[in-house]
Amino acid sequence: MPDAPTPVEAANAALYRAFETGDVDLMEAVWDAEEPQALVCVHPGWPMLRGRAGVLRSWSAVMANTEYIQFFLTDVQVVVNGDTAVVTCTENVLTSADVGDNAAVVATNVFVRRADGWRLVVHHGSPVLGRLVHE
Repeated sequence: MPDAPTPVEAANAALYRAFETGDVDLMEAVWDAEEPQALVCVHPGWPMLRGRAGVLRSWSAVMANTEYIQFFLTDVQVVVNGDTAVVTCTENVLTSADVGDNAAVVATNVFVRRADGWRLVVHHGSPVLGRLVHE
């Protein structure tokens, strides 16, 4: 039986579940509310967004214009240092628009520990533009 996810892994999974289901309320709950101006989001190909209002507006717009999306996370690494956690991963993305190879995005998600759990403060996604060759 696999190990139960850590609280940080559960918070990270909530981010992707919110996006996959288009759940605006869950997306709002994932992001930190204590320091709204400290939030940063970079969607693949987008300029940097700062502040809770702009970040959540962007997610609402993306989710409203996404018919179907599913994430298969690989290369997941979680590093916790006190009240901060960094999750890095590859988002293998399947959408209704995909033809042939699926899209891949490398992502960094930074969480802070709050009284009510881990909350996202930074999401940065960068598209992978080809196959990486490892020597």
